[in-house]
Amino acid sequence: MDYKVGLLGRIFLLAVSIFVLSYFILNGAGVFAISLFIILVLAQIIFLIGYAESSFKKVRQFLDNIKQDNYTNVYPVKFDGTETDDLHIEFNAILAKLQEDQAEKEANYQYFRSVFQHLSIGLITYDEVGKVQIVNTAAKRMLNIQHLINISEIENINKELHHAIHHLRTGGSELIKIAHPDGIMQLSVYVIELILRDTKFKLVSLQNIQSELEEKEMEAWQNLVRVLTHEIMNSIAPISSLAATVKTDIESKMDTDNPVAAHDLEDYLMAISTIEKRSEGLINFVSDFRSLAHIPNPKFTAIRIKELFMQLETLMTRQFETNQIHTKCTVKPEDLILFGDRNLIEQVMINLIHNAIQAMEETSTKLLTIDAFIDESGKIIIEVADTGKGIEEEALSKIFIPFFTTKKKGSGIGLSLSKQIMRRHKGNIQVSSTLGEGTVFKLIFNA
Repeated sequence: MDYKVGLLGRIFLLAVSIFVLSYFILNGAGVFAISLFIILVLAQIIFLIGYAESSFKKVRQFLDNIKQDNYTNVYPVKFDGTETDDLHIEFNAILAKLQEDQAEKEANYQYFRSVFQHLSIGLITYDEVGKVQIVNTAAKRMLNIQHLINISEIENINKELHHAIHHLRTGGSELIKIAHPDGIMQLSVYVIELILRDTKFKLVSLQNIQSELEEKEMEAWQNLVRVLTHEIMNSIAPISSLAATVKTDIESKMDTDNPVAAHDLEDYLMAISTIEKRSEGLINFVSDFRSLAHIPNPKFTAIRIKELFMQLETLMTRQFETNQIHTKCTVKPEDLILFGDRNLIEQVMINLIHNAIQAMEETSTKLLTIDAFIDESGKIIIEVADTGKGIEEEALSKIFIPFFTTKKKGSGIGLSLSKQIMRRHKGNIQVSSTLGEGTVFKLIFNA
């Protein structure tokens, strides 16, 4: 109210002054009086403008404080019921709320920063030019550094890690081995790209999985020893028993100086033949194990998948005809190219096709479907589907274990070899099956 009264009063005085000035001019008053009133009118105009702008100056100052995050200013309040007093009260309330929000935001920032620093997983964030924003304690400990200013400095620590961080796509991960004063570390590197306030930056997570790998490695060795012990003992026990029987029989005849009869020789010959066959079986088993343990490194070349399918179809034509199997192959797009080791990929495909042929031996509908395409995530997929008897759910989780097989004849290493070959190609192999309806094997190649 005081502002309006003051404003109206000044306007009224200005109007009176202008009226008097006009009266003097019209009635030919003296120069001194006219000049005095002109100065008075100009002064009143200046004071009126200043008075009118005083409130805007307060608003402008208030907005400047907000722009500069300065919420400490307090506007005086007299509690006299004037509009200026009310305006100061509102200003103070808004500044107090903003100050409270700023304090809460700072508390949340410090909280999350503290959590960030105390996570056991190493975390690094950096912007588009490589400037590191945050690097937590776990990351410093894993990389054996005190500080990290630019992400390019990681190249001096480990070139493979530096390459992985820069070339991994969002959601991609890679396993990197680095040297550390405490021993070799196996780091699982995961990278995601984020956008905050139109600024792109990357979040890199580093997790040391050395202990988990060692535990899994020990478990794998135990399983391997269990399998080898079981298989070898199954072969050695009858060989040892049969050899002991033959030895005892020969020793008994040598003590009595009796000549060995012809039928006894036949028995001995049969026993030795049995020992020989069982020994050959054991040798073949060990040979299969050696082939499983010595997979060559892939030699990557461009493979035209359509040509690969045509060659496989030609190679397996006789078996398809013998087993009365119909085949259907599709490649979309037709010029689809895969980068991999042709020989190893062919081996995987042959293993899957052989399995499909055997699965359809006792079925009336025999259709083998092989499809190649690019999925929605840009990965190249090859699917091998059959209309066989399917695989039981209990066996599905074990079919990639070395020497596990559901077939009467088979070493149980084909799928395990295929799994390892796919891993060497940075890919994967998956299986889905329905009893009585068939099985689908999916080869997944990361783009």
